[in-house]
Amino acid sequence: MTSSASPRIALVLGGGALKGFAHIGALRALAERGVVPTLYAGSSIGALIAAAAAGGMDVETMAERALSLRRKDLFRINHLGMLMDRMQSRSIYMEAPLRALCDHVVPEGTFSELHTPLIVAAVDVERGTEVVWGTPGLRDVSVRDAVYASCALPGFFPPGLVDGRPCIDGGTTNNLPVNIASQSMDVVIAVDVGMADVPDATGIGSQGFASVYMRAATIMMHTMQSRSLERWHGPPMLLVRPRVSHIAWFAFQHTAQLIQLGYDAMRESLRDLDTVLSARGGIYPRRQLALRVDDAACVGCGQCVALAPHIMAMDARGKAFVTSPLLEWSPADGSFVRQCPTGAIHDEPRGASVTPRAERAASPG
Repeated sequence: MTSSASPRIALVLGGGALKGFAHIGALRALAERGVVPTLYAGSSIGALIAAAAAGGMDVETMAERALSLRRKDLFRINHLGMLMDRMQSRSIYMEAPLRALCDHVVPEGTFSELHTPLIVAAVDVERGTEVVWGTPGLRDVSVRDAVYASCALPGFFPPGLVDGRPCIDGGTTNNLPVNIASQSMDVVIAVDVGMADVPDATGIGSQGFASVYMRAATIMMHTMQSRSLERWHGPPMLLVRPRVSHIAWFAFQHTAQLIQLGYDAMRESLRDLDTVLSARGGIYPRRQLALRVDDAACVGCGQCVALAPHIMAMDARGKAFVTSPLLEWSPADGSFVRQCPTGAIHDEPRGASVTPRAERAASPG
């Protein structure tokens, strides 16, 4: 993948707080395979690691810095602001530690000065609009400022000024900025950490406002991201989802495990890279599976039909059924299954990956 005929590959790294350390393992697997991204893109911690990679930091240095990071290095409560300003305080935590982390990892200078193109998703909190720094017209700004802003989780850290615009966490609107990153690219490799699913969180309602807030943010970002991927019409995408949903957002003790999970997931997904490179569109890897409805558990609410009318329907008894029981799904498909309030819908894997047929090669699946 180093010849002049190499495909233009965008590597997009999603947000997910400390779960984003899995990106480091994913980068290690890509390096072993000889995959060199043409462009890096990211949101939140994905922006931080994408910026480090675009600036030339090697994977081993990233891993060392991640493994040495401790809670006190990032989270210092803004005691004075909380005491003096109370509800008017800009954030729970102080800005300086996150700024220092960005300064240690992210290259100095502007996006225009980077050797490898980088784009960073953030949100202009005053205008209420997404801003993708590093795109044409938005390159002559500090990379460090943009990355800080993209990591500034609302309420946790103060907004960051980027070219005079107060910006917050890119995950607020676009946790996996694949659409903007895919422009002029042949292939997209996207690494999703933390938004692939929303596991049960029994008792979350009694764990304090920060836990409830993060839970709400997870649900919101998962829903927005799922809908965006379901409507994918860009170049072929390899969607990599490390199995990190069981790890808490801010669990510093799991860094080594997260790096390994990212490595394992990317290495497994790269088995389908040749299929992706030969495709004209769609999201991969694709797998065959069987979908069924537990008739006894179905209450006939119609939620599945509303969310997936091309797959689900209601029979004369008011029970849901699957119109095409054998399906070929990518990791982006089937989010409606979990939305069943009684858990009546079940998917069961059926075999290996699927090579795209010509008649559906241009579809997003």
